[in-house]
Amino acid sequence: MRGIEDRKFMQTTFDLAEKARGKTSPNPMVGAIIVKSNRIIGQGYHKKAGNPHAEIKALEDAGNAAKDATLYVNLEPCCHRGRTKPCAPEIIKAGIRRVVYAVKDPNPLVNGKGAAMLRRAGIVVKSGVLSREARRLNEVYLKYIRTGRPYVILKSAQSLDGRLATSSGDSRWISCREARKFAHRFRAESDAVVIGSGTAKTDNPKLTVRLFKGKTPYRIVISDHPAFLKKFDLVKKNDDTRTIVATSKTGAATLSEKNLIIWSIKKGRHGLSLEDFLDKAGRFGITSLLIEGGGTLATSFIRAGLIDKHHIIIAPLILGRGVDTVGDLNIRTVAEALKFKEYSFSQCGSDILFTGYPEYK
Repeated sequence: MRGIEDRKFMQTTFDLAEKARGKTSPNPMVGAIIVKSNRIIGQGYHKKAGNPHAEIKALEDAGNAAKDATLYVNLEPCCHRGRTKPCAPEIIKAGIRRVVYAVKDPNPLVNGKGAAMLRRAGIVVKSGVLSREARRLNEVYLKYIRTGRPYVILKSAQSLDGRLATSSGDSRWISCREARKFAHRFRAESDAVVIGSGTAKTDNPKLTVRLFKGKTPYRIVISDHPAFLKKFDLVKKNDDTRTIVATSKTGAATLSEKNLIIWSIKKGRHGLSLEDFLDKAGRFGITSLLIEGGGTLATSFIRAGLIDKHHIIIAPLILGRGVDTVGDLNIRTVAEALKFKEYSFSQCGSDILFTGYPEYK
């Protein structure tokens, strides 16, 4: 019976954590509740980096009633001081009797130490409740903290026959308005949106968030020959200083625009090294990247095995000859095809949204 209750209350922490989606980077999304006599007496969630953690908010909400209660939280409580005070000592001070959390925090400053501190204080600690769902909730944070690289999401919009544009290059609009709102939501939830030089030339995009309420991410153009960008909106209308150009040393020498952030990227076998690009992004503090470029950039990331999640918006259209969503991956047999270890389909206006997690061999 207790196991059923633990799962029910843990789901509530997920629902609370979701309220801050896209707002907590580089921190995880965390929700916490305090339960006594099978009733929630306190709750809270981490709203953004620098704000109190979810456990602290829940303890404040419960007040003195927290003594001898159970605290549920989707991530192991921290035990170190960062921009805010550590949670584990406050949990102990409040007299919490039992703590239930979903997954261990892999941050080296925590990584089991928070749970150990609670146990030493005599608190009963249970972990692993709805752990799979908890890992999905914080998939961005968990990858970034373990690898130092951002979580990479590829977003494509295509016709039924796999075209992202007609033979003349026209692509407005393949997806419906509801699907475009989803695309803007994906932007607002990401630290940066990435395109290649082809998309910059063809669309002259703003890469801002307009159809969804949320922050505008960093805008990144990957190009080995970026001098042409000087006349495009990403450079001309960069008053917020959030445009980044990732290029080679030679390319960087051609740019000296005000407010522009320039990353010098090493050369790889097929142009600029995407691995070096991800390392630079991670060191810059970017935890999630949304790839919105055309077929060339998408193909490069897929071929390199660097996509963590793939959103494909499929419109009920057939274009015939046109621009392929994905180019040659050097796949010669069906057995070699890139498969997805998990995937789902959902309705998105008149379109279908496919979300999958690639399984690289």
